[in-house]
Parts: sequence; C-alpha cells; structure tokens
Amino acid sequence: MHLLLLNPNTSVVTTDAMLAIARAAAPAGTVLSGATARHGAALITDEAQLAIAATAVLDFLAGSAPIADGVVIAAFGDPALAAARERLACPVTGIAEAGMAEAAAGGRPFAVATTTPALAPAIAAAAESYGHGRLFRGVHLTPGDPVSLMSRPDRLEEALTEACRAAVRAGAEAVVIGGGPLATAARAIASKLPLPVVEPVPAAIRLALARAGERAFTS
Repeated sequence: MHLLLLNPNTSVVTTDAMLAIARAAAPAGTVLSGATARHGAALITDEAQLAIAATAVLDFLAGSAPIADGVVIAAFGDPALAAARERLACPVTGIAEAGMAEAAAGGRPFAVATTTPALAPAIAAAAESYGHGRLFRGVHLTPGDPVSLMSRPDRLEEALTEACRAAVRAGAEAVVIGGGPLATAARAIASKLPLPVVEPVPAAIRLALARAGERAFTS
C-alpha cells in the first residue's frame, strides 16, 4: 500500500518530521512518500494562509497527480480536501478529519489544543461539518505568537500541555493536537496527560489505510 503525505505549507523540515511520524505509525509493507507545497506560508496561522494552502494543494495535484493508493492532506485545516477528492480516483484524507473522528469515537466528548487563534473559528466549523458538533468542547489555545512558540520546542510542549488541561476542565475526554507542524510536540506530551491525546498525523495514516483497503476490496 502506498500513501502520499502532502504538506500544504512550504516547510520541507515539517514535511520530513510528519513523514517520520507517519512511517512509525504505519504497518510493515506500507510505502509512504512526502510532498511539500510549492508556494504559500511556512506555517499556516490564519484563514488567508489556509486559503492559499488550498490553492497550493490543487496546484500540486494539477502538476503531478500522485500514483498512490491514498493521499493525506497534512495541515489541520484540511485545505482543498473536498476539491482534491473530486480530482483524484484514490481516497483523500485530512488530518483534522481523521483526528476528530478518532477523538470522537464511541461518542466521546473532545476538544482541540492548538497554537493558532486566528484559525479557531475554522477549526470549530470543521468539527461541526464533520458531524461532531454535539461532542465538541472547543478550541483551547496556547498563549503568545505561534511562530515564536514553534521556535522553542520545550516551551511549545509546556504550552500545549496547559491547553490540553484547559480542555479537560471544559469537559473533554480526549484532545486532538491541532496542527501538522505540532506532530512532534503531540507525541511528546501524550504521556503527560490522564486522557487520550490524539496525534492527527498517525490518525490520518490509519484512516487513509483503512479507506484504501476498502477501496481495493470493493474493486
């Protein structure tokens, strides 16, 4: 089984980090390749940059349609997810879609912890559009500038841990770490909290493989 992980921001370092986490989450025999957006922002922090990322995803697909069993769009806003599904024959999975589905499994209340306040309305809208409105316990944010915070891994982990604790106080029984570039931090804080912390990249790999397997079976 071959999956393509498509990073809608322009950071190759982020692509490589997410790809390493994806490979660790995938079963033996899975082939994972990565691709990085050719234009846009190195870190998506607001809805204008998210819209540009959607254009970058579609430009990439127009220029080099992947030969893969499934594609993962690895930005938490799931940019161009619906449009990519219209263009590709293989299943396309978003990391927010997958992370929220895993967090909400069995009717479990969940929240999102993230670094980008300007994207909080879009994240809440995504939770509603994916059918999780009744279970969603909000977006819980780290303080300060997200770009500055990302440059301090120790401070990032601490701030995300505090955001997760705020989510617990709001009634969440699981927390999704909201951002592809937060994948390494998500892994680091999972053991520090008394509830499931959902890493969106591994969740997306699991869902993408399940979808690819279903498609192969029905074909």
